[in-house]
Amino acid sequence: MNGALTTLDRRDTDRVRTPLSEVQAQFDRAAQRLGLDSGTRQLLRSPLREHRVAVPVRMDDGSTTVFNGIRVQHNDARGPFKGGMRFHPSADADDVRALAMLMTWKCAVVDLPLGGAKGAIVCDPRSLSVAEQERLCRGWVRQMAQNLGPAIDVPAPDVMTSAQHMLWMLDEFETIFRAKAPAFITGKPVGLGGSPGRSEATGYGVVAVLLEALTRLGLEPKGATASIQGFGNVAQHAATRFVRSRGTLIAVSSWDAGDRQAYTFRKASGVDPGDLSQLTDRFGTINRLEAAARGYEVLPGSAWLEQEVDVLVPAALENQITAANAPRIHGRVRVIAEAANKPTTSDASLLLEERGVVVIPDIVANAGGVTCSYFEQVQGQSNYYWTREDVLRKIDSRMTSAFAAVHERAEREQVSLRDGAYLIAVERVAHACRERGWV
Repeated sequence: MNGALTTLDRRDTDRVRTPLSEVQAQFDRAAQRLGLDSGTRQLLRSPLREHRVAVPVRMDDGSTTVFNGIRVQHNDARGPFKGGMRFHPSADADDVRALAMLMTWKCAVVDLPLGGAKGAIVCDPRSLSVAEQERLCRGWVRQMAQNLGPAIDVPAPDVMTSAQHMLWMLDEFETIFRAKAPAFITGKPVGLGGSPGRSEATGYGVVAVLLEALTRLGLEPKGATASIQGFGNVAQHAATRFVRSRGTLIAVSSWDAGDRQAYTFRKASGVDPGDLSQLTDRFGTINRLEAAARGYEVLPGSAWLEQEVDVLVPAALENQITAANAPRIHGRVRVIAEAANKPTTSDASLLLEERGVVVIPDIVANAGGVTCSYFEQVQGQSNYYWTREDVLRKIDSRMTSAFAAVHERAEREQVSLRDGAYLIAVERVAHACRERGWV
């Protein structure tokens, strides 16, 4: 029986612009400013390859469910494809294409020798048993094995996938090819091919560039206030480092596991990320009743956006800050650090820039994860692993250097940080394509 959700090609008619059209429009602006020829533009505007799969899974009750998936490989001129695999009930093909394209630019802007890819399987892992999730992971690898590998395409965790999912995928890949291949996939458990520091890398990197931006704005991290959307792995580690940097976290928005509604959990005296994480499950959903009992003010899910803070950190999904809700952002906000992929629409970015709000673009802000994934791949290939301190120091150095380069390019050309980041990234990828003789 085919009981899986099948929304890979469902378009949301409520959205004026899709994430794909947003990313393509951003690319078009960079391509125009760089003077790229039409052939190069055509090549970089679309994926090189796409793979669609139907994965049959034997469920615990003996029935069979077929799960639909897609893997988009955007560009590998600078190195093997690299990008996450997400499990999500509303996974959409165009969104995956947009995210694959973003991965190409993200790897390029932090100067990693990798290309960009992204994948998704339409499912809700919260409704699947552990055994069903394992069979789904192994089934996907069986379908995709010939198109993956350390020198071809290296997957990683993404929304609602974990180190355990990656390990099952690795084990299936090694079983198929009868060889150890720890560099095939990243985000694995430490001790089983994973890199120390990987779990906190993305959130850690977000705050690395945020602190750099605050310094350049003349704001002291001590006493700075923030509100975060989401409380999954990235948001939790970003919150922890921000607080350790002596900032104050005022509010967190996330889902409640009970009624699956979004709420904002606010504490004017400051949210303790460690305390709130005790009320959070592995998917980042927070028990609102327990939060209220611990003194958190429970507000509507959108209230995170309206807090009187210095910094906003969208760390959930795409298109969360739009032209419709951007006017609700408090006038005190000075910086938005995009921990999620494409959380701010282009129209909203323009409105915020006019107000003097600095938007740190996703391809810079959340590149700590893929940077650590690259380090994990390198360690796996050499079978030599660094310490957590070494890894985090390397991430900090790579992230702050990338932000400095983006800031300098933006200042020199009098454009936004997002435009500055795209100019650097697109220029590097276009150069690689030309040098290879592709265009």
